[in-house]
Amino acid sequence: MTTSRPKLVFFVSVDWFFYSHFLERAMAARDAGYEVVVLTRIIDHGERIKAAGLRVIHLDLDRRSLNPLGGVKALFHVWRVFSYEKPALVHQVALKPILIGSLAAKFSGIPHIINAVVGTGYLFSSRSFTTRLLRPIAQIALKRLMNPRGSKVVFENNDDLSTFANGGYVRENDAVLIAGAGVRPDDYPAGGVFASPPLVVLVARLLWDKGIGEFVEAARRIKRAGISVRFAVIGDIDPGNRASIDEATLRDWRKEGHVEFWGFRTDIASVLQQAAIACLPSYREGLPKSLLEAMAASLPCVTTDVPGCRDAVRHCDNGLLVAPRDATSLQQALLKLICDPDLRAQMGKRGRARVETEFSSQQVIGQTLALYHRMIAGRG
Repeated sequence: MTTSRPKLVFFVSVDWFFYSHFLERAMAARDAGYEVVVLTRIIDHGERIKAAGLRVIHLDLDRRSLNPLGGVKALFHVWRVFSYEKPALVHQVALKPILIGSLAAKFSGIPHIINAVVGTGYLFSSRSFTTRLLRPIAQIALKRLMNPRGSKVVFENNDDLSTFANGGYVRENDAVLIAGAGVRPDDYPAGGVFASPPLVVLVARLLWDKGIGEFVEAARRIKRAGISVRFAVIGDIDPGNRASIDEATLRDWRKEGHVEFWGFRTDIASVLQQAAIACLPSYREGLPKSLLEAMAASLPCVTTDVPGCRDAVRHCDNGLLVAPRDATSLQQALLKLICDPDLRAQMGKRGRARVETEFSSQQVIGQTLALYHRMIAGRG
């Protein structure tokens, strides 16, 4: 007599995010006896996900669109997938999949749901008129759909967990903290903290809400003051995100020459090995993997005092925290580290130690699998 494997479906907006942040956990679930299916928009990582032994189903989900008709179409598609696959557990990542997937799971009778809040995204960080108009509607929908009976809600930082629990979006006993995607520390050789001139790197998609505008302004001021230093942004545009920086602005920045734009890179470990300082002046995060990777490479980090970023970086310990949307505060913090290589080394060493004890992939995988096992066993 044989027992079928429990089926686990990941619902993630886009394939590259699943590949970067959830592939290791999905492979670990596969090895632990789950049949793993990935429901996502396939752009350029579909074959890599399949090569890892996972089944992939394409979903034409436009992350940028706020059109309710597109949402209804996606809901119908997800409902059809859930009804056909009949998973024992679905793991839904980010706000749009949470809203669409929770409705689809309700209609198709899925017994167990994990909703993962990986940062609150453009809808909650943007100050545009449209998002301010839609935010209350999204908040009402989240309160109704985020935490149905039989579900758990996973947060990457304590700020988001407290905000959602105190705001009535999630029952306190259903809120789970799992600190980000984790990294494998030994995959990251030490960076060049004593390099001269030092290289400051920002690893992120080219989005306004990653603080790239403030980074360019801080670099402009420092370079014009005659300081010997290099600045580089590693990442590409993200047309599917409404906060994506326009090509005209990028052309102007490249023409100025204060910041180097290296584009998308797969060899982040070798990029960080050249760097002396990592920077991420984001407006809000879940728990940024780019900071964890920099910490693993023994680099000091300059980032903003906002949810997610301050969970990775402790002020004056493994880096410096600055005010968000403030190029002057960012400039001053960067100068402090640019001018003090010994301080860079000390902070980088402490960051590496924190990754090893708090943010390793092994810990994140273990916590995630334990949650799956409890839910499948009906122990919550």
